[in-house]
Amino acid sequence: MDTALPQAEKPTIGEWVEGIDRPVVNERAVRASAGILFLAGFAAWMWGVATGDLDPMRLFGIVFAVEMMTRLFLGTRYTPTLVIGTLITRAQRPEWVDARPKVLAWGLGFGMAMLGCLSLGWLGLPAVIAQAVCGMCLALLFLEAAFGICVGCALARRFSRRKPERCAGETCTYVPPARGEQHSVVRD
Repeated sequence: MDTALPQAEKPTIGEWVEGIDRPVVNERAVRASAGILFLAGFAAWMWGVATGDLDPMRLFGIVFAVEMMTRLFLGTRYTPTLVIGTLITRAQRPEWVDARPKVLAWGLGFGMAMLGCLSLGWLGLPAVIAQAVCGMCLALLFLEAAFGICVGCALARRFSRRKPERCAGETCTYVPPARGEQHSVVRD
């Protein structure tokens, strides 16, 4: 029996995984992708800060905007750094998280990329403004790659009518200990 979903039910962002009733993405691949983008963006940003030549930052801004646009409108299967991130993390057990909060995170990234590109190009704003926008975007990428903190996902948890149930590091359901209390770990 073929259990494939009809084309209309296949999500653009994320994928269906057996036993999970909503589209999900592999958080490990997303973090690897964020690390790749951070590395390239930080190199371009540092070049701009050190030399004053903003061409590498412009190029990265365009690549980053296309990457986010691809994730949002074509789907996660066709995104170059997510494909590379999936290949890098293929030997690890996937950590499936809700795809919907990632849409907000990637929309935030796309908006910042467009703002950075516009400030470097058509608007002709001072370079420090574009570097500040790029620096904020890089900070968000670093938080995702290094610590698994998705600011867009945190905003979605806070403001979305339909709260996510599957979050990275189980942050949707985890309640940290109160100040002064010990962490307790239950061992089997």
